[in-house]
Amino acid sequence: MSRMKLLAAAVGVSAVMTAGAAFAGDAESCKKVRLSDVGWTDIQATTGVASVLLTALGYEPEVIQLSVPVTYASLKNKDLDVFLGNWMPSMTADIKEYVADGSVETIGENLSGAGYGIVVPSYVAEGGVKTLTDLGKFKDKFAGKIYGIEAGNDGNRIILDMISKPENNLAGFELVESSEAGMLTQAEQSMKANEWIAFLGWTPHPVMGAMKIAYLDGMGDSGFGAATVSTNVRKGYVAECPNVGKLLGNLKFNLEMEGTMMDAILKGGNANDVAKDWLKANPDAATPWLNGVTTFDGGDAAAAVKAALAS
Repeated sequence: MSRMKLLAAAVGVSAVMTAGAAFAGDAESCKKVRLSDVGWTDIQATTGVASVLLTALGYEPEVIQLSVPVTYASLKNKDLDVFLGNWMPSMTADIKEYVADGSVETIGENLSGAGYGIVVPSYVAEGGVKTLTDLGKFKDKFAGKIYGIEAGNDGNRIILDMISKPENNLAGFELVESSEAGMLTQAEQSMKANEWIAFLGWTPHPVMGAMKIAYLDGMGDSGFGAATVSTNVRKGYVAECPNVGKLLGNLKFNLEMEGTMMDAILKGGNANDVAKDWLKANPDAATPWLNGVTTFDGGDAAAAVKAALAS
């Protein structure tokens, strides 16, 4: 073989190797992806979607049940990689110190058009409860209670802060902490009996979305009101695991898709199974999420996901 042919062959091999490197997946240390589940149905749905896609791409997602405070401490300590449930602005206080020291990074907004705050049944709003301070005018009718969800939740913390401030006219009120399901059961029972109740509400949510409820005004800068949800990762994660980071940054959801999946989960469905069924029914949804993404070992992401959904 001539020197020119040898040179050409060497260049060709080099080009192939370079192209292979350009499309390589993540390092072995990135194979396990640790995600937080804080017990909210919407985050169970989105975490389920992420888990199904990661599994199809050859990764090993591990979903860990944690409270919000422990989630952020775990991201800082590098005991966790991803959290898809950064509701803002209500979680500003939860994430503030971690953003300040750079231990937690926000890589993108995954949901817009959300809502969060204290709600009352429509018949209660029509009865004169339109704003936060109106609750105190009818303390006895509410039995002095506002219903929240699990202890440590940012919404509960905001309600407790509101109760503590004299200007909110909530002296003597107590926060009843429960699970999401427990709170909703109480709300449904109260509404069925036409009783007065105030509780923590949010959108998207299939149950609350179907309820005739009204968000209270007068929340000030508490964090309640219009909301967005962002994706958080531990410091340096995207640099260490750029392929996973690209997928996570691409994930964008909407109220309708989350509501559909949440409904199935609330009816007893496993989050991953629900997510897989939704992806099968909406095969084009994953296309933008897989843009610029490969499998763990550098293969065709779209083909891998298609094959996984067909199984």
